Amino acid sequence: MKAKHPDAILLFRVGDVYEVYEQDATELYLTFGLPIRQPERNGKRAHVASFHYSQLGYYLPKLIIKAGKRVAICDALENTSLKHNRVN
Repeated sequence: MKAKHPDAILLFRVGDVYEVYEQDATELYLTFGLPIRQPERNGKRAHVASFHYSQLGYYLPKLIIKAGKRVAICDALENTSLKHNRVN
């Protein structure tokens, strides 16, 4: 998705938080001072910043209006934990 929209900051909803990865995480760190975690994924260190979903109303206007960024919000269309329990 980032390749298709390289100029947009992608916010991925993961449970109760929005996560932002790699260069977007760095952008949020520089703009808001959000801490960056570096969990290991597939044998590599990833840069991840996150904030609680209830804070979207705070960060979104500041990203779009104040910082002039394009933002894409990526929410799951279905609950993947329920998908495994479904009987066809």
